[in-house]
Amino acid sequence: MTATPQEIIRSSQWHHLSVEEVTRHLDTNLETGLTSAVAAKKRERFGANELKSKPGKSPLLRFLLQFNQPLLYILLIAGAIKAILGQWVNAGVIWGVTLINAIIGFVQESKAESAICLWQQASLIAALASSVQTNATIIRNGQKVQVPSTELVPGDVVILASGDKVPADLRLVQARNLQVNESALTGESIAIEKNTQPLNLDVPLAERTNMAYAGSFVTFGTGKGIVVAIGDATETGRISQLMEEGTSLKTPLTRKFDKFSRTLLYIILGIAALMFAVGLGYGYSWTEMFEAAIAFAVSAIPEGLPAVVTVTLAIGVSRMARRHAIVRKLPAVETLGSATVICSDKTGTLTENQMTVQAIYAGGQRYTVTGVGYAPQGQILLDKKPVNWNHSSALEECLKAGLLCNDSHLEKTVTFPKFSQAHPGNFHL
Repeated sequence: MTATPQEIIRSSQWHHLSVEEVTRHLDTNLETGLTSAVAAKKRERFGANELKSKPGKSPLLRFLLQFNQPLLYILLIAGAIKAILGQWVNAGVIWGVTLINAIIGFVQESKAESAICLWQQASLIAALASSVQTNATIIRNGQKVQVPSTELVPGDVVILASGDKVPADLRLVQARNLQVNESALTGESIAIEKNTQPLNLDVPLAERTNMAYAGSFVTFGTGKGIVVAIGDATETGRISQLMEEGTSLKTPLTRKFDKFSRTLLYIILGIAALMFAVGLGYGYSWTEMFEAAIAFAVSAIPEGLPAVVTVTLAIGVSRMARRHAIVRKLPAVETLGSATVICSDKTGTLTENQMTVQAIYAGGQRYTVTGVGYAPQGQILLDKKPVNWNHSSALEECLKAGLLCNDSHLEKTVTFPKFSQAHPGNFHL
């Protein structure tokens, strides 16, 4: 029995299938690609090729979560009992204490979040989403066209060239000296040489040489691939989903605080119950003893303790933010104080993926090259002076060899004049 494309997508079996099987499952053609009508239907079915993040907690929900503390439960219950007995002044005082505590905690957590909002705007999920957005060259209606990566659908035939960013997960069907840098996904800094041969089903992701994954870069050669997964169904999308499935943070401080709160709560309730029973034994009315027990419980509960802990953690987060350290959860700052060793591997370096020639050794001479990135600016210097090409035949031959051995090209774009708001009389390109 033949598996459906949905079953294959879920089980990630594309690297195990031959090119013919992939084209048959996705109902596409390697020469003409998809038609516009078929692509429109698939876009309605699969959605846009972009990573979707869950909306954050609303301010109302974050405010209500301030009451989710064992020490405050009894205050809320005591206030409700006072209201039932008709003692609205006492009920208002008790509820006012819990409300003030919640407001303090909410304000302090909001300040902590605003202290690192500039860093959270460049959060990992947003970075992952931007890493897969690009323009893609595809075959649509038998024509080679360039479209935004968000418009890709499973079955589209994508053409890859050196310098391109892979717009979606692709099953390669053609590879000519194709090498892809997948360091963002696998952590391996060396570009992987690709081919089109089917692989065993149990081959790990880093060794699937017939696949190209969204967000990776083509460093050399050309190729062609069929889109097999888009958006959250890609391997990069799976990473963003795993990040959003994070469980609630439990640190030594929060565990000790919860344990202390429950122990104190049990002690207070026990003493209040004992006081109520002893008072009844001495002949007091149950109403008088109940009010006394409630008053004792309310006075014994350290309602300011949660606020003090929250304020202390918020101050720590703000100080870390001023030192350019991201702390997304308040309790996490406490664990930093008990850390003694921080380990990181060799893949912990962030780069812009823009390799630039800095020096050339040719004809027994060492030349210095200025300029960075892809900007067509810079000079070739010898002893800090511009090169005299009449006496640099070896350098000229070296540059010719480098030119002929790569397929890169430079595209220049024209920017229209833009008037400056600060100086209306000036404009710049």
